[in-house]
Amino acid sequence: MLRLPINKAKTMKKQLLVHLLLKGMLFFFVLLFFTTCQPKENEPEFLLRTALLVNEDHTWYKAFAYFGEILEERSDGRIKMELYPSEQLAKEIEAIRMIQAEVIDMTTTGSTLTNWFEVATFCELPFLMQDSLDMQRYIKGPIGKLMEQEMIEKTGLRSLGHFQRGPRHLTSNRPIRHPDDLKGLIIRVPNVPSFVSTWKALGAKPTPMAFSEVFTSLQQGTIEAQENPFAMINNAGFAEVQKYLNLTGHVLSWVYPVVGEKQFQKLPPDLQEIFLKAGKDMQKYEHDLFLENEKKVQEQLKAKGMEFIEVDKDAFQQKCEKAIYDSLSPEMQEIYHQLKAEKDAA
Repeated sequence: MLRLPINKAKTMKKQLLVHLLLKGMLFFFVLLFFTTCQPKENEPEFLLRTALLVNEDHTWYKAFAYFGEILEERSDGRIKMELYPSEQLAKEIEAIRMIQAEVIDMTTTGSTLTNWFEVATFCELPFLMQDSLDMQRYIKGPIGKLMEQEMIEKTGLRSLGHFQRGPRHLTSNRPIRHPDDLKGLIIRVPNVPSFVSTWKALGAKPTPMAFSEVFTSLQQGTIEAQENPFAMINNAGFAEVQKYLNLTGHVLSWVYPVVGEKQFQKLPPDLQEIFLKAGKDMQKYEHDLFLENEKKVQEQLKAKGMEFIEVDKDAFQQKCEKAIYDSLSPEMQEIYHQLKAEKDAA
């Protein structure tokens, strides 16, 4: 049998190992290229993450779920959405900051935007609007256009439309019929200056707090009352910890479904067009759900044991009107006068 010299055999063995190693490395890099550098099958070009404060039963969540479906369908799978309800990702202000940092992409917001620009206070200014006609006039008029412009310029958010909210009412464990009944009552309010001013003027003790903390705080007695529309009261299970629903109707308001402006500008023109059209369709879809839900949810709250209390609305408005006005800057007071004049002329 022919035998190679020992040194030559070792050399050939090394060369074989090197060859196999190089082939293995080449295979690894080719595999890496196709798994990371190339789009995966069914993987979208744009994945949007949406943080919502409401749970899956709320009309806002259902509207965003619909939005995600039509976006994926109309973009042929190039855009997909992930929804995170019940403040799983962030509370409202944190969600806005995360959108600004491009960590997430979408949320809903309204008067909380006063932390960035003051005119947003008119989204939810107490006792400003009496009905949905007032609201539509403000949204479609100069004030609404100014809000959307300020949103982009000062917050980096783009509005895709608006979701109407039902009137905000006060819940408590004692009936409230007149402002005098509020004395010393600790009420949770959103972090909005006009809300704090209003309830303080009415004699209560307003406490700004994230929505996700309200149920536990009511349960533990840290706060004694809160105020929200019917759907939010029902959605959050407040009937379990509050007996009375006092029909103050102190705020008619709306929120904006928003996307980060930076994120929107990264979409190519064809997808931007699809995105904006889907936003309009989402608004209509949510509005239909809202109208259907508004009456039904009142019956559900009554069935859960909540007692509805009629209140002296005029007394509430008269007692806090000056405080609301004084809480505004001179520029916002001027807008307030304009809105009041428009309303009187309508």
